[in-house]
Amino acid sequence: MTIGTGTRPGVRQPVPRVVTVLALSIFVLGTSEFVLTGLLSDMAADLGVTISDVGYLMSGFAVGMIVGAPLMAVVTLRLPRFTTLVVMLVAVVVLHVLGALTSSYPLLMVVRVLSAVATGGFWSVAAVVTVSSVGPADRARALSRLLAGLIVSNIAGIPLGTVVGQQFGWRATFWLIALLAVAGLIGVVALVPRSWGSGEQRRLSTELTAFRSGRLWLALATTALYQAGMIGMLVYLEPLLTRVAGLDPGWVPAVQFGSGVGALGGIVLGGRIADRYPWPTLFAALGGSAVLLASLGLTAALPGAAPVLAVGLGFVAFVAAAPLNARVFALAGSAPTLASATNTSAFNVGNSLGPALGGLAIAAGWALTTPSLLGAVLTAGALVLAGVAVLADRRTGSPW
Repeated sequence: MTIGTGTRPGVRQPVPRVVTVLALSIFVLGTSEFVLTGLLSDMAADLGVTISDVGYLMSGFAVGMIVGAPLMAVVTLRLPRFTTLVVMLVAVVVLHVLGALTSSYPLLMVVRVLSAVATGGFWSVAAVVTVSSVGPADRARALSRLLAGLIVSNIAGIPLGTVVGQQFGWRATFWLIALLAVAGLIGVVALVPRSWGSGEQRRLSTELTAFRSGRLWLALATTALYQAGMIGMLVYLEPLLTRVAGLDPGWVPAVQFGSGVGALGGIVLGGRIADRYPWPTLFAALGGSAVLLASLGLTAALPGAAPVLAVGLGFVAFVAAAPLNARVFALAGSAPTLASATNTSAFNVGNSLGPALGGLAIAAGWALTTPSLLGAVLTAGALVLAGVAVLADRRTGSPW
């Protein structure tokens, strides 16, 4: 394998419309996952619980994703892809309606965990459908289109859900998500072929065979460390901007929006170049992210440094998303479903690990810049694992 070129075989083709439809559903699911961040106080007051209790609803969602994605992959393994996608979206609709109607905190926790299980199930199958709809030369580009739905949810979906919740109550946000999920369901029914996956003889033993590969575990660990480094910084970006950089709180949404737009640009760029230059794309993105995270932690107090670095980091870091996902599918071979689900879990392990480490550091009395510095260390760790993966590829003689 030659790292410098990384040329992929095959003729490039347009990304099918079905991937865009799936990305719209991912937009809805991504909004559902993180929209509570803007509704903590309102939900706590309405439910008669503390803000920390509402925060646990997001932790419950992360746990549901970690467990739910591989669990649903196993449970639905023999079902057609179309059926699984429809069932998962129907579950999301029903659960959000139930969430909007309940006044019970324990029941709402159950709703959030089960919503995460359905979300994980949809994610894993949507990724398989996306990869199956294009040739090997277009995997990263197609996956970047799918992932763009998640990025747009951060740019538009979460702010929209927050505004709706602030104006009409948090229950209105749940109703809105249910309505949008119905729209996604209509798109899936209209464009996803019912025959996809219906004639395949998928066996759990075959899917598990892929996990004998140490290279696959390296890829999953790289994903988890990368995600932990990024999310660990993003969760604590607001206090870093206001208390360290000295920005007025009104500037925080603007920086978050700029970072989200940068992330969308990074996803698009990564998708365009990762199929042809997979390793250079991944190494550049991980290395650049580590440098920017370290710079943010060291220079946040300097005038103008924090917002510029945060926006730049959004772009550079998310270039890595497409090659990270494409790597897993390349290693999964003919058993992609469980590998895709486990990759979803790896991202959510990062979502749990990064904020937890940052929170522990701040609780111990360390500076608010610590999460960014920890993010640099975690991302550097992901870069080291990627280097080990290259050596493993060379040793086995198997490219990418």
